[in-house]
Amino acid sequence: MTPQDLENRIVRYGELQPCKTAFIDAHTPGSDQKENFTIIGGGVSESPDQHVHIGLPHGFNIGAAGQPPRVRNSLHTHRTAEVFFVLSGRWRFFWGRYGDAGEVILEKGDIFNIPTGIFRGFENIGEDYAMIMAVLGGDDAGGGVVWAPQVIEDAADHGLILAETGKLYDTKKGQSLPDGVKPMAKLSEEEANSFGAPTSSEVIQGYVRRYLDLYGMADTAPAKVIGETASIRDKPGFEVDFITRGSALTTEQTSDKPTVLMPVTGHWRVRCAGLSKTLAPGDTMSVPENTAYTCEPSMTGEAGLYRVVATNDPAGLTWTS
Repeated sequence: MTPQDLENRIVRYGELQPCKTAFIDAHTPGSDQKENFTIIGGGVSESPDQHVHIGLPHGFNIGAAGQPPRVRNSLHTHRTAEVFFVLSGRWRFFWGRYGDAGEVILEKGDIFNIPTGIFRGFENIGEDYAMIMAVLGGDDAGGGVVWAPQVIEDAADHGLILAETGKLYDTKKGQSLPDGVKPMAKLSEEEANSFGAPTSSEVIQGYVRRYLDLYGMADTAPAKVIGETASIRDKPGFEVDFITRGSALTTEQTSDKPTVLMPVTGHWRVRCAGLSKTLAPGDTMSVPENTAYTCEPSMTGEAGLYRVVATNDPAGLTWTS
């Protein structure tokens, strides 16, 4: 592996390329200023304008959402895992048929493994532009996004139509559905109302973990955050660990599956294939399978990092033991 090969597997925060027309609510007031980033894998963007930074299949997708204050992502669901951790800012996540069944407020470093089978959305409630990082299960991320019916209706009122092929058409730009292509079918009211609506306490207890708690858990060894035997028990096709200075990976690590390193705080020096690279918060690095690496803070001070590793578990519905 050459230095350039390794650099090609790193996506720097400052070099992320946003798409402002990624989804059907791109013109809907309150959602029209959000930015979507596809970092690893094809993601679930509905726009041909979406830039993919690393297209190699990993068994999961890595993405991000950046939003100004009071901008929200509309109610939707996925058929595979959707895991978020807060890189910056303060965020409100909400869920239910109309987004009023429950909510949780997350801050920097907090992580949320949102159960499948519920409509969910999120909003930047801080004072500045902020970003959340996302992991989606499966190479095809479950085949895309399933929108609450009212989201599709609101989008049509503002010129955007989603085709049954999953592609967006903007009538404000004179676009229309091609001959023989139908609009994406909306869920019926019966179908939409069949989606789950767990309480805030049920979701927070089972699927939310706070950065400060994880920091304490990872004092001497990486904290298992998501996995069959982890703090959040799930088998989404990948596992998530949290690593701090006290649990830094100073001895060589290897996996027969792709590994992704995502710093939240601090600067991290990764040694891989005889080369050395330093990662900052918001950077994303993909370590090839069967490649030894070490990872430890390169400076003093607070340092926390999420590690995502693919597993042999199929991507699908939230696992219940």
